Amino acid sequence: MLNWFRRNGFWSAVTLGGFAIFGILILLPVYSIVRESFFDADSGAFGLGNYVTFFSTPYYFRTLFNSLIVSVGGTVGAVVLGVPLAFFTTRYRIRGGALLSTLATLALLTPPFLGAYAWIVMLGRNGFLRQLLMAIGINFPTIYGPLGIIIVFTLQFYPFVYLLTASGLQTVDRSLEEAAENLGARPFKKFFRVTMPLVIPSVTSGALLAFMLSLANFGTPMIIGARFRVLPTLAYTMYTSEVATRPAMASTISIILIFAASLAIFLQRYTANRRKYTSLLLNRPVVIRLKGMKNVLAHLIPYLIVGLSTLPMVVVVVFAFRNTSGPVFTSGFGLDSFRRVIFDVPQAITNSLVFSVSAVILIVVVGTLLGFVLSRRRSTVNGILDTLLMSPYILPGTVLGIGFITAFNRPPFMLSGTATIIILAYFIRRLPYSVRSAVSILQQIDPALEEAGVSLGAPPARAFRKVALPLMIPGIVSGAVLSWITTINELSTSILLYVGGTITMPIRIYLSVMDGYFGPGSAMATILLAATGLALLILNTFGDSRRTIV
Repeated sequence: MLNWFRRNGFWSAVTLGGFAIFGILILLPVYSIVRESFFDADSGAFGLGNYVTFFSTPYYFRTLFNSLIVSVGGTVGAVVLGVPLAFFTTRYRIRGGALLSTLATLALLTPPFLGAYAWIVMLGRNGFLRQLLMAIGINFPTIYGPLGIIIVFTLQFYPFVYLLTASGLQTVDRSLEEAAENLGARPFKKFFRVTMPLVIPSVTSGALLAFMLSLANFGTPMIIGARFRVLPTLAYTMYTSEVATRPAMASTISIILIFAASLAIFLQRYTANRRKYTSLLLNRPVVIRLKGMKNVLAHLIPYLIVGLSTLPMVVVVVFAFRNTSGPVFTSGFGLDSFRRVIFDVPQAITNSLVFSVSAVILIVVVGTLLGFVLSRRRSTVNGILDTLLMSPYILPGTVLGIGFITAFNRPPFMLSGTATIIILAYFIRRLPYSVRSAVSILQQIDPALEEAGVSLGAPPARAFRKVALPLMIPGIVSGAVLSWITTINELSTSILLYVGGTITMPIRIYLSVMDGYFGPGSAMATILLAATGLALLILNTFGDSRRTIV
């Protein structure tokens, strides 16, 4: 190990730093959760009592079943919407296709609890859309309960399936589909027997992301779930009830949640690898221009899907400008809700900006260095580190929050109740984005450029700073923008870690919705949407500015 350190110098320190980050911010919190799950909250006895209680008590065990219902339902819905959208936009000439893709991506980057809140405004007990339907004699059910959760999950996470499936469809060899047509296969049979098997890995990858995020989601079930409990909301409820004792049952639920997420990853890989279909890619698909009713239908389906997912954002913005009297909307429009937000709760806005920017600075610096090490200095040690650094993907935010509290609420890490613990939680949850972005951009840069700098006498760290780093800027900016968007919208972790002085905008929105103050909630949600849109605009503008025009 000493010889390895001497031979690699600065970059060996980066590798060791990566292992230290994993050990302190991932392994220690997970170990703390595992440890607490084996102790009784009242007696302190060690054993499997908490797990026996969970699986033998209907109140607890039912939440596991509930989580699977809404997660599978949301995943199936995401596939039902995402696959047709990908097929129509990649195989047929759809006017406004770029706009559809942009709106779908924006829907993906907005936090799910905003969609849940918007659907309450539309289909809640006094929702304007529900009242309109009831006025014409349609007794439409409210959005509360498992069906509402599935609807929100579907409209929030279908872009994962759409984006990955669209990428897969663009690489299908057209000769295979033409051969099926020559053998008499009808369009539906050709699609399900030839095209779909070729894009199964892409579909299952998108479905896995939808399932994982649905399983780990806290805000949507908490806002519109009513009495329908799922694992993340139960873990939060149990933690708040065990605040005076050991978080035994909350930790037990967290371990079960991690196991369910890990099992989902295993099943996805098994499904994708069970049957492998490949093509030579010698004859790529062509975009077909339709006419008549087929063209109308081909346009109607994509616009209907994207329109439904965009509708919650439109409702949030419109209701942000509605006049209010306390929790009640009144006639007319104005800026009263924005004034209340800016003057009554400015700390939430300031905290969100400070915490997210601080976390992103750490993410960019550490992620860029680790990405360079993992890409350029391949070894068994770095391969292990690469795998370990991806572990935040399977840690739901609620679980990480509980883990941080149990791990950093005693010496030598007394961080509970501070801004530091929230920033560190944001940092470790989004670090994989920056690492993967750095690795991706480095795969497009020839290592010979850095080797030339080293051969001319520059130390490895200086060669990285002077040669590789300037070329990595596009990837760094992309990772930073994505990290910032997700950190400023973070709810599931910060809801457990915040105190009065560290409240953030997503928490303030959540509390406003739970208290029935939809006006200020809409105003703050609009500010979040504007911040997200501005970040995407900066990213697109930066990308355009770096294009070479001839």
